Amino acid sequence: MSNLWDLSHIRPNNDVVVPGDTVPAMFWNAVKQRGPKVWLRQKHLGVWRSMTWDQTAEAVREIAGGLLSQGFAHGETASILSNTVVEWVLADLAVLSCGGVANGIYPTDAASQVEYLCQDSATTILFVEDDEQLDKALEVRERLPRLRKIVVIDMEGLRDLDDPGVISLGALREEGRRYNRDHPDTLQARIAAVKPEDLAILVYTSGTTGKPKGAMHIHGGLTYTVRGYNVLISRDENDECMCFLPLCHIAERMGGEYFSLYTGAKLNFVENPETIPENVREIAPTVFTAVPRVWEKFYSGVMIALKEAGAVQQATYAWAIGVGTRIADRVLAGQPVGSGLKLQFILARWLALNNVRKLIGIHRSRFLVTGAAPISPELVKWYLALGVPMLEVWGMTETCGASTGVPADRIKPGSIGPAAPFNEVRLDPQTGEILVKGPNVFKGYLNQPEKTAETIDAEGWLHTGDVGTVDPDGFFRITDRMKDIIITAGGKNITPSELENELKFSPYVTDAVVIGDKRPYLTVIIMIDQENVEKYAQDHDVPFSNYASLTRAPEVQALIQGVIDGVNKKFARVEQIKKFFLLDTQLTAEDEELTPTMKLKRKLVQTKYAAQIDAMYR
Repeated sequence: MSNLWDLSHIRPNNDVVVPGDTVPAMFWNAVKQRGPKVWLRQKHLGVWRSMTWDQTAEAVREIAGGLLSQGFAHGETASILSNTVVEWVLADLAVLSCGGVANGIYPTDAASQVEYLCQDSATTILFVEDDEQLDKALEVRERLPRLRKIVVIDMEGLRDLDDPGVISLGALREEGRRYNRDHPDTLQARIAAVKPEDLAILVYTSGTTGKPKGAMHIHGGLTYTVRGYNVLISRDENDECMCFLPLCHIAERMGGEYFSLYTGAKLNFVENPETIPENVREIAPTVFTAVPRVWEKFYSGVMIALKEAGAVQQATYAWAIGVGTRIADRVLAGQPVGSGLKLQFILARWLALNNVRKLIGIHRSRFLVTGAAPISPELVKWYLALGVPMLEVWGMTETCGASTGVPADRIKPGSIGPAAPFNEVRLDPQTGEILVKGPNVFKGYLNQPEKTAETIDAEGWLHTGDVGTVDPDGFFRITDRMKDIIITAGGKNITPSELENELKFSPYVTDAVVIGDKRPYLTVIIMIDQENVEKYAQDHDVPFSNYASLTRAPEVQALIQGVIDGVNKKFARVEQIKKFFLLDTQLTAEDEELTPTMKLKRKLVQTKYAAQIDAMYR
């Protein structure tokens, strides 16, 4: 187990781990290097199953052969409509090995969205996870003339299906084995024909302000960036990682699949989204990357468990986290940690902190990585106090993931760090907008040249839409989205994300959207943490019959008001929240108000709940 004052285990690696300037070249070179070693692990029906690099290569080779047997040509697009499972990776690597373009579709997308994404990307082969996803595809198939075949990963419940346009993944692999036997050199020729400048993947961005846009990434950009990740924060074959975020999202695609491909770190897939906490404890990842929502949920779980603990346990935790906080403060200030404090921390770990880390599943973690959304600096400090470095990265779909990153030896909570060494980052001197330039920047939006021109200027700078500052050490901070900055009726500029992050630090608040643009004061829409608030209600004999009644209970309203009052104390009077509204509907990934990474969509929420917002200003 590492200590916060000794971060020598977190080093950049400037060496080329696996050569290759295309994803297929990198993958097949990795197979040659690592053959019998385990790469992928998936839990299925309670049993962990492992795949070596050789076994992965065999599966990819068969799927690729099956695609070739279907006439899949160089430059054609295949889409994958599935949750995060091993087969997603196998299909992705097979498509790329054929010289095709791989596109991911969120399993929560409706049939109409599947239709648009397949139409826009000119999809000819569609991989679907199961009968649920197949139903969506069949509903819109007649309106997709380019679609030649649908491949079903899990055929449970579909054994009697007789449709010439649908084939199981198992049958496709069987066709692939026959094709590869009869055409032994074709696949290798396809792999060799893939060039760094070829289009590799499409990643569709959120369509909250219009139709989703397909960000185009070439092979050279992907391989360049993934090597850059290792210079930023290195991993190796001894690391255990988790794969549970949507692989459609650039964060998991790059930071999970491709980065693990490059470094050889084992990639563990959770059983399903509901078992993530249990699976984390089982896997005990040595490197754990997640979005703020996950880190907030872990923290709230510990806080709720602590309330149920006895007085002695609570006092022990308070002393132990106090010791950890003192060490974190010294490390953050660049001051040495004395031997006496180190000894206290050893005792603190033994008495309480080790149990907290095991409760979360981070007891083996060398470091944690957070990204995809702003995170509360206080939450970062809490993890530091446990003795685990948390490093924040920042980037976007259009930058191929991380463009900045906090170095382990200079952690600054609230900062996204300096520019990663593989790209340039600067502020627009007029607007303060963060601009990015480098080989990692995407090649534009598919079929939308006007949107591309709006995003990448004539000098090649990507306009991110994020507003920030930079300190003398070159560390950037995100202050807000350009479109989200609030200017009150009194002319005061307010950054809503700062308030929102403070609110989300509470175990009773899952998400928050601060309102106030051109308004006389600030208000907030809050989504409560159902599990934690229900427990509060049960512990305090608060009657409720369903989620909606829970949000309307006076005791729950008072609970959230207390959270807001505590946050207000940290801000100037003009920045304080005067009123709030609780969403009375439990939102899930299927709801349009949430992004795939479970963030509330600000503009959509403001529009949908306009009446409730107006009521707060009467």
